[in-house]
Amino acid sequence: MDFSLSSDQELIKSTARKFIDNECPKDRVRELNRHEKGYDPEMWRKMADLGWMGLALPEEYGGVGGGMIDLALVMEEMGRGLLPGPFFSTIAACSFPILAFGTAEQIAKYLPPIANGEGLWSLALTEEAGTNDASGIRLPAKAEKDVFILDGIKLFVPYAHLADSFLVVARTGQGPNPREGITVFIVDTGSQGIEIDLLPTTARDKQFEIRFSRVSVPKDNILGELHRGWPLVELIFQTTALLKSAEMLGGVQAVLEMTTEYSKQRIQFGASIGSFQAVQHNLVDLFNEIQGLRYLVYESAWRIDAGLPAFLAAPLISMAKAKANKVYQRTCIDGMKLHGAIGFTEELDIGLYHLKTRANLALGGDTRFHLDRIAGGWFSGPGALEGHSKPTNDQ
Repeated sequence: MDFSLSSDQELIKSTARKFIDNECPKDRVRELNRHEKGYDPEMWRKMADLGWMGLALPEEYGGVGGGMIDLALVMEEMGRGLLPGPFFSTIAACSFPILAFGTAEQIAKYLPPIANGEGLWSLALTEEAGTNDASGIRLPAKAEKDVFILDGIKLFVPYAHLADSFLVVARTGQGPNPREGITVFIVDTGSQGIEIDLLPTTARDKQFEIRFSRVSVPKDNILGELHRGWPLVELIFQTTALLKSAEMLGGVQAVLEMTTEYSKQRIQFGASIGSFQAVQHNLVDLFNEIQGLRYLVYESAWRIDAGLPAFLAAPLISMAKAKANKVYQRTCIDGMKLHGAIGFTEELDIGLYHLKTRANLALGGDTRFHLDRIAGGWFSGPGALEGHSKPTNDQ
């Protein structure tokens, strides 16, 4: 299968790289990591002007009408440049569920602001159990007249301090199957009873704890069907895993390039370490691992764009994320070894990439989660990603 890029895709990729190199060099990344907001609003506006937020959204809702491959290429360049901001939380985690499961009114209300860069969103999924399994969703949403009342805590909600709206995965019912009784709500972040606190992380990637204290949510703010929100969560798993894998692909490629260049400059025993056979073998092994990841990411995106059923796309997406987790961590560790002890520090760019390893492992699902999905067949069946269409009752 030929995964060479079209001329339009090459232009998307080169434009993204040039923009990020110019607008967000590594010193700027360091500044934004320390900044309270964690992103640059002016840079965000320029990204919106380039059409990135609506790249894979339909034109009738303000999007560009591109495909998942186009978006993956931009995410790849964001990973290469370590671009901080709420792009992943807004686009990868929230825009596609709204498009696939929203009512006509919800889509018309929420997607155009996302596409033009004015709407910021975040996903509130993880709880104290720290698992992505349905059994870990315990935050109760109790019906009271024409509203639902949310009471509980969500953890690791990225850029919650900036978001205008949350997608909150809650439990509205109990059954023998924990996937039953799951409902997804659109929650206005200005609602009374919401409190957020920053969770300190080594990557300084702006993760928050959200506390819901009798937060009232109108029934019209249910996304999808009452008690039947698990297919929507499956869609979120798939889009976030794929696009996070694309982002990590860009990161590991950058680490390999800077490590290869450094190995040509670092002199030991009167010669560059890049001339040593052991170092060469290590770099070639990393190159091969990255190429394998690249093919998994591109084919996964191609399968979605081709409209293939979810049961054909989802396993490959899980393979991509599991491999991305492994390759990103190994490439950073081996790269730091070749840089010497100073490679561990943030003064060198490779140290910035290493800080992302732990955060990237969890976002979009950790390795064990995706290996379990591959081995156990944890897929919702045909329809979940099929042209971003809504599932029928038979699905």
